[in-house]
Amino acid sequence: MPVSLLALALSAFAIGTTEFVIMGLLPDVAGDLQVSIPAAGWLISGYALGVAIGAPIMALLTARLPRKKTLLLLMAIFIVGNVMCALGYSYGFLMLARIITALCHGAFFGIGAVVAANLVAPNRRASAVALMFTGLTLANVLGVPLGTALGQALGWRSTFWAVALIGVAALLALYSKLPTVNDEAPTELKKELAALRGAGVWLSLSMTVVFAASMFTLFTYIAPLLTEVTGVSPQGVSWTLLLMGVGLTLGNILGGRLADWRLGVTLAGIFLSIALFAALFSWTSGALIPAEITLFLWAAASFAAVPALQINVVTYGKKAPNLISTLNIAAFNLGNALGAWLGGLVIARGLGLTAVPLAAAAMALAGLLLCLITFGRVRRRAAGQ
Repeated sequence: MPVSLLALALSAFAIGTTEFVIMGLLPDVAGDLQVSIPAAGWLISGYALGVAIGAPIMALLTARLPRKKTLLLLMAIFIVGNVMCALGYSYGFLMLARIITALCHGAFFGIGAVVAANLVAPNRRASAVALMFTGLTLANVLGVPLGTALGQALGWRSTFWAVALIGVAALLALYSKLPTVNDEAPTELKKELAALRGAGVWLSLSMTVVFAASMFTLFTYIAPLLTEVTGVSPQGVSWTLLLMGVGLTLGNILGGRLADWRLGVTLAGIFLSIALFAALFSWTSGALIPAEITLFLWAAASFAAVPALQINVVTYGKKAPNLISTLNIAAFNLGNALGAWLGGLVIARGLGLTAVPLAAAAMALAGLLLCLITFGRVRRRAAGQ
């Protein structure tokens, strides 16, 4: 694999850390800013909506820029946003800072995935995308638990200062290691928008939304689940997040390889596995060891879907890979916001924290249904030919 993929992975690590670390710091942020846990959860939804809305806008605004320059610009926005988060003095200011940070997220991952896929042979595209997204999973292995521990020890703002410094390192790595391509064809807005036609693209994007909604229904409220139901200490949450991060990393690598083999079968199996492990956690969450094992398996199954979903969408929108790939990241974060809202709704309605994993399982089954519809449509079209 090219060294330049590592620069993309480092950038993904920084972005993934700032997105996910607030889940481990949710009680600290809520206490410091004097808001409820569900209100603090809206900081996650606000970030996700910022990605969902900002991703296609940023992709179109930077459409005529070379991809390397675009990635450097987006990483600069990321650094500014995290500095603002570290300076957050109120709930409203922190929400604004999170939204500004989110503006770079979708376009970076979308365009970065296209760049990663173009750095390798066609039969290794999913594996290359998976390697870039390994930075995102390593954010959960190292960034989130270490950021959570740092925030608990020195205050949650210190975590965002640390992430901003990682962003600077990523910016330098992109500048020095990412190749400059001088023969990129200029992007035509009409061509980009024309690629959105067809049911296949929208079914694939919908699949990503539902997947992310399933994942973040549970993931957003993992800290209160662990502390209030499983009985894990606040410090123990960091270790559980580390274990989950290992599962996310292994699942991401395995998902990339399986997607290069058979995409439809892989996605169907992943959705079914996510549903089973999420439902199981509702039952095992009351005991430490079974809960930890279940969360590891759930995390592995969840992130196995990421490279597969990204390649699936780009396959349908290959005439405009930048926009389509970026829209898939937007879809992922729209699902993130939906999941955070759904989990909060379950809690607010008094159904209890253990009902949250069941809601996540129901969303995964909806994703399985969409997967069967999408690939059933492909088989029917192939049979018609």
